[in-house]
Amino acid sequence: MKIALMDSGIGLLAAAAAVRRLRPDADLVLSSDPGSMPWGPRTPEDVTGRALAVARAAATHRPDALIVACNTASVHALPTLRAVLEPGLPVVGTVPAIKPAAAGGGPFAIWATPATTGSPYQRGLIRDFARAADVTEVPCPGLADAVEHADEPAIDRAVAAAAALTPAQVTDVVLGCTHYELVAERIRAAVERGRPGRAPLALHGSADAVAAQALRRIGAVPAPSAEPTGTLTVLLAGETAELPGPALAYAEGLLLKAVSPAL
Repeated sequence: MKIALMDSGIGLLAAAAAVRRLRPDADLVLSSDPGSMPWGPRTPEDVTGRALAVARAAATHRPDALIVACNTASVHALPTLRAVLEPGLPVVGTVPAIKPAAAGGGPFAIWATPATTGSPYQRGLIRDFARAADVTEVPCPGLADAVEHADEPAIDRAVAAAAALTPAQVTDVVLGCTHYELVAERIRAAVERGRPGRAPLALHGSADAVAAQALRRIGAVPAPSAEPTGTLTVLLAGETAELPGPALAYAEGLLLKAVSPAL
């Protein structure tokens, strides 16, 4: 079994680690183009072209499924990716976890890139799944870039700025960019500092859901106790490479490196 994941940069680590936990025996292909980051400010046509190039690089390794582990690419490029690659290669997109956050019934916030915040796409998800909820959209300028480069001071500044815009009464926060899942606990701590005495904050990412969906699409079942024999292939702009240094600043990157046999 081989699962490919694509993103502009290392935001795919969270979903890749989720796949690895569900199926330690699955081979993984991580395809990205960090030199083209960020994708958020680019035009939809530019994002689609870049996403298609990254996806085609992954497809040359003949995976059984492709996870688009990027919210921006899922918004703009998913129809094109599916038109080009399916049915031969099932394509699984990433959608912000607004529906499960709304199911809790409390007020919640959506942290996302400035390009996604207030977009017709995000507003449509709120309308479809959280019409009756008290929702605050929180733009997080610079956070994805800071995470991509493992720039600790920049991460702290971006998280603190977004936390200051997050109402104290929220019970849940949706992580609307895959990069944010890599610093989820820092986000939790920052928001909870502004709401002392309240119940623990619930965070909602997409990594576990897309990993499970990828397995369903190919008729596989979770087998977390399987022998950890799955290999790891890293593609940067289509070229085979090592995991980027910043990836190893995060638990997900360390997990992938530690449990993946060398090719």
